[in-house]
Amino acid sequence: MAIRLGCVADDFTGATDLANNLVRAGMRVVQLIDVPPDGREAAVDADAVVIALKSRTVPATDAVEASLRALSWLRSAGAEQIYFKYCSTFDSTPAGNIGPVTEALMDALDTDFTIATPAFPDNGRTVFKGHLFVGDVLLSDSGMRHHPLTPMADPNLVSVLGAQSTRTVGLIDHTAVAHGAEAIRARIDELRRQGIEIAIADAVSNDDLLRLGVAVREMPLVTAGSGLAIGLPANWGFKPSAAAAQLPSPSGHRAIISGSVSAATNEQVAEFLRSGRPAFSVDPLRIAAGEDVAGEALAFGAAHLADGPDGPVLFHSTETPEAVRAVQSRLGAVEAGALVERTLARVAQGLVARGVRQIVVAGGETSGAVVRALGITGLRIGPQIDPGVPWCAAALPGGDTLHIALKSGNFGGPGFFTDSFALLDREA
Repeated sequence: MAIRLGCVADDFTGATDLANNLVRAGMRVVQLIDVPPDGREAAVDADAVVIALKSRTVPATDAVEASLRALSWLRSAGAEQIYFKYCSTFDSTPAGNIGPVTEALMDALDTDFTIATPAFPDNGRTVFKGHLFVGDVLLSDSGMRHHPLTPMADPNLVSVLGAQSTRTVGLIDHTAVAHGAEAIRARIDELRRQGIEIAIADAVSNDDLLRLGVAVREMPLVTAGSGLAIGLPANWGFKPSAAAAQLPSPSGHRAIISGSVSAATNEQVAEFLRSGRPAFSVDPLRIAAGEDVAGEALAFGAAHLADGPDGPVLFHSTETPEAVRAVQSRLGAVEAGALVERTLARVAQGLVARGVRQIVVAGGETSGAVVRALGITGLRIGPQIDPGVPWCAAALPGGDTLHIALKSGNFGGPGFFTDSFALLDREA
């Protein structure tokens, strides 16, 4: 079956974030974990396919290679339009990877123009005059300034993307966006005449994203956070439908795995701890010292796992920015992150072996490590928990169904962890 929209996402939580918005707009969506091997087409019965890569913080050459493989698979499956999805906080460095991947996809699709907008107003991400805001503050004044891998100190996306691109970057400002699709197309024509090939697009509301969606209907490639996804399904006649988000009924034990150190996730962990529920802290320094932290975590889990409302057990590596920097100074940023990811992935494997069938994972890198460790190759996207985060269903290698939510570190309110399972209870 030919698919309408083919999406390349640069991390696993971002992929489900994008898929969630497409489902809410009426598309049936399948998320694949990496590109199917050997060019083999999967049996995909969906209107849109999202391929989740782990390419956000790898070397730019590796990100480009992975993204082009994903593009090739999506084109072979008949995708009519390609969507390159990155984080709503534009996580990147002066070397990439947003710019290099965008340009490689443009070359492969033989297109001379595309847009870029990480705006997602439902989650407080807005773009005005080319500057990215997180809530009421500029990106540079948000917690992203201290991100351990991609610190974002410049809110001007024209300059950020320009620093990592060979093509000239311009702006479709709010004046054009507010006047609708025809005004946006006129601005695009003007930018093209000026030799500009990539344009940051302002968006401060969902209405702006809907107008942009209509304006880019004929573009071979769009690049954005997940917000633009609300404006594309209508181009093919899709309308919101609850049926698009239906999943099998949940069962089994419940657990939470959190490898994120973002401010939002730190507060979610703190709220969970205040509730008095069981939690196990994963210490990277103990892992580096050779201690069997994963074994201890699983022993802790075995003593506390339960079904139903009292069931969630939390396994986390949450620390303050100061503590994270202290660990990184001893182990290195990459090694510290990798140690935690590998350990939490082992914990996830052990939990599933012990009957966990409902699991929330916080953090993009952690989510990638967990789904790969569990041998998950695809996800059916279900109902939204919070903006940008849906429940999903995956077939485990043994045939059981795992309900899993992959949460970006920056997303969700303080009660997200317990709210997630409450939603499953309502849906059951």
